Amino acid sequence: MKLFSLNASRPFGEKVAQALGIPLAEHEERDFEDGEHKARPLESVRGEDVFVLQSLNGDPEQGVNERLCRLLFFLGSVRDAGARRVTAVIPYIAYARKDRRTKSRDPLTSRYLAMLLEAMGIDAVMSLDVHNPAAFQNAFRCPAHTLDTRRLFADHMRKRCGEGPVVVASPDPGGVKRAQGFREMLEPMLGREIGSAYMEKRRSEGKVSGTLLAGEVEGATVLVVDDLISTGGTLLRAAQACLDHGAQRVYGLAAHGLFVGDANRVISDPQLAKIMVTDTVPPTRLDAEVARQHLEVVSAAPLFAEAIRRTHENGSLTELLEGPS
Repeated sequence: MKLFSLNASRPFGEKVAQALGIPLAEHEERDFEDGEHKARPLESVRGEDVFVLQSLNGDPEQGVNERLCRLLFFLGSVRDAGARRVTAVIPYIAYARKDRRTKSRDPLTSRYLAMLLEAMGIDAVMSLDVHNPAAFQNAFRCPAHTLDTRRLFADHMRKRCGEGPVVVASPDPGGVKRAQGFREMLEPMLGREIGSAYMEKRRSEGKVSGTLLAGEVEGATVLVVDDLISTGGTLLRAAQACLDHGAQRVYGLAAHGLFVGDANRVISDPQLAKIMVTDTVPPTRLDAEVARQHLEVVSAAPLFAEAIRRTHENGSLTELLEGPS
């Protein structure tokens, strides 16, 4: 087995490699004066089971499209160099939110992304808390391994919940199944029943509306669960609704913290007790003091390491995600 991590995601890749007990495989990335670039493995991959890691978030140094292009080219070079099996490990996968047509002639970018990756000859893809797991899996013809944060966040939050009532909430109807899965993971850890709630949400032309909160949250610690935080507006909107209906405190939990736009102000809002994210996307867009006071980062590297190990050994990912604590 060989694990490569492209430079933009190298800190996370090093954590995964350390958890696996192997060194990252060596590679080269070169930039040319005209903006073009190349990447290649610096060691033989012939006959090897190869995993290539790259998150597809953008930052001021590399945009989403450039990271995607670099990943595609490197996957192609590994396949051409004779790898036996190639798995694209994409902790945060871009373009996954547009998986259905909500307006006439809308693009289906999740499917187009799958076509690009498959054109490079990959045998499988692995990601964490994708926006819509069913749409993600159906977009690929090769195996699409969907990891999730249920156990990571349940272990992290079990001592935060106290002795009072606890409610797991989704900030929109589309995330109800994600919230339900988290509640079913957390409930046996706490040894008591946990409530459910969700917010109404409608989006049109970039504007979000809907104020209905379904579920009883009065006096409860509410855990709002989502796949990602962009500006944080959806999360704050849900927190406000829960507190207006008598919630004691509200925590936000999301696998990926993009923190774009006005996120510094939103994340600092006192209506949110704390925000929990994983390290798939470094919170570089947040002010350091905001991140220190309002953010807690739970590493997803051990989860990816074990998933990679099991994939290499043809083990069970279902047992990893859903097995006993």
